[in-house]
Amino acid sequence: MNDQIRLLIVDDHPIMRRGLTMCFSQQPRFKIVGEACDGRDALCKTRDLKPEIVLMDIDMPQMNGLAVTDLLRREMPEVKVLILSMYANTDYVMRIIQCGARGFVIKEAPTDELMQAIETVHSGGSHFSPDVARVALNHVVRGNKGEHAAPIMRLTPREREVLLHIADGLSNKEIACALQIGARTVETHRERIMRKLDIHSIAGLTRFAISQGLVSLTPPRPPVLQMLPQMHAAAA
Repeated sequence: MNDQIRLLIVDDHPIMRRGLTMCFSQQPRFKIVGEACDGRDALCKTRDLKPEIVLMDIDMPQMNGLAVTDLLRREMPEVKVLILSMYANTDYVMRIIQCGARGFVIKEAPTDELMQAIETVHSGGSHFSPDVARVALNHVVRGNKGEHAAPIMRLTPREREVLLHIADGLSNKEIACALQIGARTVETHRERIMRKLDIHSIAGLTRFAISQGLVSLTPPRPPVLQMLPQMHAAAA
């Protein structure tokens, strides 16, 4: 079908990927073009498979889903990212909006809401689950910005990108090569990151990146089971 929406599923849990694939296989409107098990795999698969929409988990090995979304926004702006996660706290919600995701659906949401969210994002709109939208609205109403924002929000997208590579242990020269910028520019970004975060060591920046979920040193979590009943029902 020429009007099928091409989807890439990104989640570190095989059971979640399998469940989503099973769910969408029953819907002729959607086509699963591939799956990715971590952030770096997601980048490679998106480049190779050219999906229209990426269903992106947040907490994954290798690279956090928000960091991947930020990179895709720069490299492949035509690809739309829909976050599918269990997390709905203020820091995550505002970072999701800032990194360029087109929507956020809680994993406990009904399957119909997820499908409607995909349709909305595909048509150029955005979709945020009611609880997520409420968190974002409260954040805006309370004026939580500027110096009161979450520390990660003080960094520009490029600075977050540099921070990610610093946490991965790359040198200035290696970061410059990866981002195709000058080593001196990397050093400038590093100095600004340290100043904005008031962190003045590589070890401190690495700990901060881990605490913010930009990189993960933890083993895979137990399988998420919340969505299985509704996905099996949709596939029946």
